[in-house]
Amino acid sequence: MEHTYSSFVARHIGPDENDIREMLKEIGYASLDELTSAVVPAIIIDNEKMDMKPGLSEEQALAELRQLASKNRVLRTFIGQGYYGTHTPAVIQRNVLENPAWYTAYTPYQPEISQGRLEVLFYFQTMVCELTGMDIAGASLLDESTAAAEAMTMCMRASKGTNKQFLVSKSCHPQTIEVVQTRARPLGIEIVLFEDGATPDCSAAFGVLLQYPGTDGSIQDYSKMIEQAHKHQSLVVMASDLLALTILRSPGSLGADIVVGSAQRFGVPLGMGGPHAAFLATKDSFKRSMPGRLVGQSVDSHGKAAFRLALQTREQHIRREKSTSNICTAQALLAIMSTLYACYHGPDGLKAIATRVHSLASRLHKSLTSAGLNCHSNRFFDTITVVTGDKTKSILSQAVASGYNLRPFSETEIGIALDETTNENDLAAIVRLFGGAALASTAAPGLTAEMLRSDTYMTQHVFHQYRSETEMMRYLRKLSEMDIALDRAMIPLGSCTMKLNAASELMPVSWPEFSQIHPFAPGDQWPGYREMIDQLESMLCLATGYDAISLQPNAGSQGEYAGLLAIHQYHESRGDIQRNICLIPSSAHGTNPASAQMANMEVVVVKCDSKGNVDLADLDSKIAAHQDRIAAIMITYPSTHGVFEEGVTAVCEKVHVAGGQVYIDGANLNALVGIAKPGKFGGDVSHLNLHKTFCIPHGGGGPGVGPVAVRSHLAKFLPTDGVNVSRNGPLVSAAPFGSAGILPISWMYIRMMGPSGLRRATQVAILNANYVAHQLKRNFPILYAGHNGLVAHECIVDTRPLNDNGKVTVDDIAKRLVDYGFHAPTMSFPVAGTLMIEPTESESRYELDRFCRAMNLIFAEYEKVRDGEWPADNNPLRNAPHTLDSIVADSSRTYSRQIAVCPDPDFDYRVKYWPPVGRVDNVYGDRNLVCSCPPMEEYEDANESGDRKQPEMALGAG
Repeated sequence: MEHTYSSFVARHIGPDENDIREMLKEIGYASLDELTSAVVPAIIIDNEKMDMKPGLSEEQALAELRQLASKNRVLRTFIGQGYYGTHTPAVIQRNVLENPAWYTAYTPYQPEISQGRLEVLFYFQTMVCELTGMDIAGASLLDESTAAAEAMTMCMRASKGTNKQFLVSKSCHPQTIEVVQTRARPLGIEIVLFEDGATPDCSAAFGVLLQYPGTDGSIQDYSKMIEQAHKHQSLVVMASDLLALTILRSPGSLGADIVVGSAQRFGVPLGMGGPHAAFLATKDSFKRSMPGRLVGQSVDSHGKAAFRLALQTREQHIRREKSTSNICTAQALLAIMSTLYACYHGPDGLKAIATRVHSLASRLHKSLTSAGLNCHSNRFFDTITVVTGDKTKSILSQAVASGYNLRPFSETEIGIALDETTNENDLAAIVRLFGGAALASTAAPGLTAEMLRSDTYMTQHVFHQYRSETEMMRYLRKLSEMDIALDRAMIPLGSCTMKLNAASELMPVSWPEFSQIHPFAPGDQWPGYREMIDQLESMLCLATGYDAISLQPNAGSQGEYAGLLAIHQYHESRGDIQRNICLIPSSAHGTNPASAQMANMEVVVVKCDSKGNVDLADLDSKIAAHQDRIAAIMITYPSTHGVFEEGVTAVCEKVHVAGGQVYIDGANLNALVGIAKPGKFGGDVSHLNLHKTFCIPHGGGGPGVGPVAVRSHLAKFLPTDGVNVSRNGPLVSAAPFGSAGILPISWMYIRMMGPSGLRRATQVAILNANYVAHQLKRNFPILYAGHNGLVAHECIVDTRPLNDNGKVTVDDIAKRLVDYGFHAPTMSFPVAGTLMIEPTESESRYELDRFCRAMNLIFAEYEKVRDGEWPADNNPLRNAPHTLDSIVADSSRTYSRQIAVCPDPDFDYRVKYWPPVGRVDNVYGDRNLVCSCPPMEEYEDANESGDRKQPEMALGAG
């Protein structure tokens, strides 16, 4: 099959036709189709061409999507409800959001090559702590509503009591209430709603959720309620707004135990609801119960301060069904944008924005009350809710006609939420819509002195240094230079599919017709969005063999959870309420058992055989032992071991006969598209990682999109979205279509690849993996292989023999790869002491050869350690990675500088990646936990005492 060099398929797939022929010849096959037939079990292979339109060129696809986008109407939006207009500084949009050095980076599990993004995430945590008044904050969560749900379960764990009630204020955003109810139901938590102003009975509650300011804009004095809750040992969660907290008293000063919210209005576009960075901050005593990622400081092998992910034993990939959450990702790219927005404006600039917004709101309030209208409250920050009676529909309709979206708060009330994009002309027009004469020129503030914060915040140097665009531009360049992203080198991470995120796929994300739509704008304003979403759903169903799909889950973990809830509801609808057993192979991703326990399923582990396949005999035994209690099995296909299991259809059939459903994890879908369809060979439900197979970038640890696809009998249990009336499953994310703002990326990818291009991408992904395995197997045993000794789209190489013979660890190999200019493959998953390599279809033969050469040169280095030529404690592997500082200063090496930093004689080192830090000490970082910068007064105190050690550590590189 030929592809011209002008076609997108040829641009996306790394090896050209000649390379493919030579690579096939080297591993012993004549064609991609022959290799496919040899790798994929005949019983599941699907050679029918997908019934979708042929692929387009980049220009044609952009033009087609532009036509859809043009159908959307971008109005001035005053809806609020957790989403606000904001100005993204051009220097951040151009140098971060639209820069592959930032959006193509992977999660910072290898801290030595992630110091740039880790630094900014550390400052995100600092910013959140400072504004919320809490001790510690995480590195972002998925959205405000799911953060509130995480906080609820965190309260239940921390309370350690028997209470099962969680009290929720009716002043919380409606989507938050609904998501919290979704999370509570399987866990047997009783949600009790109460009116603000009332003091609810906390005697049977383990926690309370408040909104500050409320969804109607009003600000309540929660001090008595918080005091009452604490008397009953109930923990208090406050959902808050970072911009409001630049002038309002912090939740910490009011007594809150946990604070959640969204950082969206700090420079991140609306995007139809996402992606945006949520936050969760809490007291230090609860740090080990926090969900998600936490960036901390440690030291490297040279005693230099370094950032890393801290307290990793909290995460699902370690604790599995005992984990505190199934969250395996974050919203890193968006958290980075919000932090840089805060750095660019600084605390004074943020406060000035907030003060201006509040001043406009106060003038609007005076204008409306002067016109004889009643408002919900005289105490507000940026949002006014007006009683409009039978004029509600008319005013809303006139507002839209005038170019404004207001919030239909109820049938008799309208909400108006202002933001930094609001101007006086907007407010003057709104006042006229409500029958007022003119916008008041002045007004008394809608806040009392007691409500205002008097403490300082964000005094750290980083929030004051980068005011000019020149300084910010250089800072962003410096940060990105410290990281390895796909713009620099191959990232061969098994199970993570770090493939090309094409520029043409990313371009539409910045179009106003997609980026400036509010998630709760009237549906008739975004028909182009709806059409694009419908088309993407159809494309994904055709690719997977499923009948229906929901794009709402904004991460793979959320997709898993939504799929298991659909299975639970299905059994419940049939009266099979006893079905609560979830069978999970021992090799499964950690999110699988974590999601199952969140859905209140009992996890039963199924063994794997010596070849990494599901042990069919053990499966039979587990099914027999539990009979009619089987709810589901969760399998990954191809397996987590990188193999097409021959017995997959037998596994599906056995579970179906037992009355269970089959969940097929979509993490490895990059080995299936165009070749086999999980919805056809036995799956009932799958989540799909659009940030893997379908090209949404990983963004340094988020965003992600994890749609859930189902067969027809589960379709009505998909999450409700307000559009597809047949779907009545529970809401799992805050926005109806999750991170809709980045869905154009996957639409563009599929539309440009077409059915033949998608199939070819899968075939080349399999070819590249087998080519790498072939090149490495002489020195590194391939741990698992399937039919004909072939692997799927990834391979696991065994590095344990090197540790047995020469005391070279898998960590040594991973860190040494940095000196060769590579991000390490996935380490010690699913087998400790191994590397899981996934080259993807986007890497060229040149880059594959360079990686294989690096691995084989590393083996040669190991041989020198094994044979005693280099000491076990002083060699290039043990000392890796080598920083510029260490090379300049260290003279105790037993090898040359050239071997240390330019080890590949065939590589052009005129442009070299220099790791900014040496090997990071993980143990030190957890024993001496530092997760945010101390305020400047601590530096001053340290100066006076002569002890500057800890403040210097916490200053970091900023």
